[in-house]
Amino acid sequence: MTTIVKSIGLKGLEGYVVGAEAQSLSGVEQISVIGLPDASIKESKDRLKGALHSVGADVSGRHMILLLSPTEQKKNGPMADLAMAIAMLKETHQLVGDVKPSTAFVGTLSLDGSIHETEGMLAAVMQAKALGFSSVYVPAEMGGLDYLQDISFLKPVHHLQEVMDHLNGTGQLKWSFVPSTVNETPFEKHGYSLDFSEIVGHAVAKRGLMVAATGGHHVLMSGPPGCGKSMLATAFPSILPEMTERTMIDSYSLYQLAHETKTITGVAPFRHPHHSASSVSLIGGGATPRPGEVLLAHGGGLFLDEMAEFPKKTLDMLRQPLETGKVTISRVSGTVTYPARFILIGATNPCPCGYHGAKDKYCTCTTKQIHSYQQRLSGPILDRIDIMLRLTPVNLEEKYEKWTSVDMKAKITDARKMQYERYNEEILNSQVSYDRLLDNSPILEELKERLQEWSMKYHYSNRVQVNILRTARIIADLNGEEGISIAALNEAIQFRVGHVTLVDNVYR
Repeated sequence: MTTIVKSIGLKGLEGYVVGAEAQSLSGVEQISVIGLPDASIKESKDRLKGALHSVGADVSGRHMILLLSPTEQKKNGPMADLAMAIAMLKETHQLVGDVKPSTAFVGTLSLDGSIHETEGMLAAVMQAKALGFSSVYVPAEMGGLDYLQDISFLKPVHHLQEVMDHLNGTGQLKWSFVPSTVNETPFEKHGYSLDFSEIVGHAVAKRGLMVAATGGHHVLMSGPPGCGKSMLATAFPSILPEMTERTMIDSYSLYQLAHETKTITGVAPFRHPHHSASSVSLIGGGATPRPGEVLLAHGGGLFLDEMAEFPKKTLDMLRQPLETGKVTISRVSGTVTYPARFILIGATNPCPCGYHGAKDKYCTCTTKQIHSYQQRLSGPILDRIDIMLRLTPVNLEEKYEKWTSVDMKAKITDARKMQYERYNEEILNSQVSYDRLLDNSPILEELKERLQEWSMKYHYSNRVQVNILRTARIIADLNGEEGISIAALNEAIQFRVGHVTLVDNVYR
């Protein structure tokens, strides 16, 4: 006779059902855990003994075998402690309450029987709902639960005794907080270091960053030292809209897996790794795969300053996440896939000395040096960047229209809502398929001819042509247009070429 109690495991951030199967045999007193457990799960034998002792349960004189299924999947982390304890109690008839197959238990146990959270647990809870569980017992002090919009299927518990009492029908469970949702937080409370209103000029760059934030497009800024590239990138987080609930949970879980401190919040992350960063620190990896900077930027932005100074091999590893929004890490122990939807903001000088093409300073680089420097950004990477911005120093004495981050963010948020309504899901324009884009935004013959003309002139790949149409769709949204206009397409082409001329009413 065996008893099976369900829990949740994570492969990356993808959840799967873990069955904690207990069998009680006569023989030498011991607890055996099998099913490819890692070290933290193997140590659960002593945690289980202490926790069971704290509630007066007796497993002495028995050989308890605990099998974690699926047996071919390596298990990481002590998330199934609670499920194993319940399975042992049921198997030894010290728990009389029924445990339904649609109930899952997640939580790690202390020796005194208290239940705590572990890394990735919030993602596991949401995966449990997607896997069809109607109720999930979770640590009551688990972080982030008060931000979830639906917690009706969750059962908050502090101690193993509470779980036993509730299953036996003699105890009630209550939340210690009032559930809330992630609401728009005023800009002033985010503590951003720079507002776009503090940046003089650069109307084209501000417009390009606005388009990028709206549709999730990638940006490359090129210009001489001191022209404002880093300053514009620093202000970019101030116009990123709040993350959706799913993205917020994924971001929080990724930070937990990376062992980095982060409060659960709707504010989009913004990462700024140094150009000396290794490929593992940028993408992720290790013997036990951990998220890198690309994954920690999920839902927000990734700023690569001095992009041409990064090793070419490291930059080429960005191809997959830029294209698919995912990072797959393969090791002997298994393969994990993490979400990596971020907006890349790259900044680079046009040459080693930085002054190639500058009007007020002379470039000292040879033609070969300039060509070699620019070749550090490979064609496949440039192919995935939709907005090219060529910056020049501004005249501080001239008068410029002031763009504030609050106003820009409001327009971006409204345009994103238009995208969600158009596609009936929370997806950005840069992520939709070509067929779906055309179904919702038919392209006129005039626009096709215009795009073909420019594509032949600059030898654009099919990917670039599709991305130009995606960018044009976003520009049309920002302009309040129902379909893609010739003006929106022209601006999208100019952003790709790197020569943009804004008309007076382009910022509405």
